[in-house]
Amino acid sequence: MIKNMKNFLNLLEIDFKIFVGDIGAAAIAEEPIYKDLVNLGYAHLYAFDGDKRQQANIKKQYNKNATIIDKFILNGKDCTVYICNEESGMTSLLKPSKKYLEFFNGFSEFGKVIETKTISTHSLDSVKEIERLDFLKMDIQGSELEVLKNGKKVINDIVAMQLETPFVTLYEKQPTFGDIDTWMRKNGFLPHTFTDIKKWSIHPLTKDDNIRKPFNQLLEADIIYIKDPTNFRNLSARQLKLLALFAIIFKSPDLLVNCVLNYEKIYKFKESEKKIEKILKELNTILHKF
Repeated sequence: MIKNMKNFLNLLEIDFKIFVGDIGAAAIAEEPIYKDLVNLGYAHLYAFDGDKRQQANIKKQYNKNATIIDKFILNGKDCTVYICNEESGMTSLLKPSKKYLEFFNGFSEFGKVIETKTISTHSLDSVKEIERLDFLKMDIQGSELEVLKNGKKVINDIVAMQLETPFVTLYEKQPTFGDIDTWMRKNGFLPHTFTDIKKWSIHPLTKDDNIRKPFNQLLEADIIYIKDPTNFRNLSARQLKLLALFAIIFKSPDLLVNCVLNYEKIYKFKESEKKIEKILKELNTILHKF
């Protein structure tokens, strides 16, 4: 987290609460990029996780700065949930694919279904607990595209998303990276950066006797999509300010400057020339961290 984030919030004239959504909010391995924004009180987190095994951890991590929404988000229909071992992170609303689990070392065990249940799901647009979302993270084991298709109203406000996208489908009928990318582009988003690209070893060979040490085979990636900045005149003042702020979190100073200059073209900062000068000066102090 940039230590002088408060300065950027003031310089960008962000005097409103930021709303973050995380569907599949259980932190199995990585720390979410929004964590400090929420913990410092600049943002409120709506954590969607229908898996009760994970909810206590989320409450402990974010306390009053988070609202846990105990719902499975999908399309509003009844579905089967395939429950796998908690540590594997592979519980899904899609059935694990035997063919592709066997292709990778270890995944036949990770994707072993220990129980199935029929559950009711809710579309993102039907969730009344949320005021709005500015940023959305999703890691729900293959159901991301279905959520997007049934959440267009909420998604219209969002300026950036972090999605888990598969190169190899570990579940039956799972959309691929290409499917998700096509939908995102058609709906006004631009791929910005990968936050993680995961590879995995192919069965049966391992490196140093460790299944988690890959050779070359791609598995999945976490990717950031942003509202297309080239269509900046379609963005509200709030959206342009927040896109500039998230650019700092993404360590994308070029995107920050682009958003600031485009904001000035349409909406104008208070004391415009001085404000832009101050933003660029503040940016210069942290460029070495990018």
